[in-house]
Amino acid sequence: MAAIAKACAEGSINARVSIVIAPKETTPAKSLAQSLGVPTAVVAYGDDYPERLLEALGQVQLVCLAGYLKLLPSAVITAFPGHVLNIHPALLPKFGGKGMYGHFVHEAVIAAGETESGCTVHRVTGAYDEGQIVVQLRCPVMPDDTPDSLAARVLALEHRAYPEAIRHVLAETV
Repeated sequence: MAAIAKACAEGSINARVSIVIAPKETTPAKSLAQSLGVPTAVVAYGDDYPERLLEALGQVQLVCLAGYLKLLPSAVITAFPGHVLNIHPALLPKFGGKGMYGHFVHEAVIAAGETESGCTVHRVTGAYDEGQIVVQLRCPVMPDDTPDSLAARVLALEHRAYPEAIRHVLAETV
């Protein structure tokens, strides 16, 4: 989220972050967004979550998920067809799906003996990590990698991949 906001502020993405939505007041992304001067809102999970989330999103052009571990309500996907993106810390379709996030992904990549990893920005569908791939960036998995060392290398790629994917999707709508 911060990398996207900074890329917008620096002009490398011709857009602005309209809002960062968090599920709780104490979500770290909320305070980070506020420190970057980005408007924030809290939309707690509950029975009317899809409606409240759509209301908070308003008329944004693109929804970018970062650290969102639930399936996005179908009403949101329908309201923004092809314009909901997510980032995953692996080369999808490998190592995706429910429960595959953060260190779980990096542990699985190393345990599988993969020689490369990376990140994937994809369009969001009603299933975990199955949407059309927009951008993938790759890095080697080193023989002495730990989940933490691999995660650091992948995170650096994520900070490049997400802005690239956003530029690509926004260019489609011009």
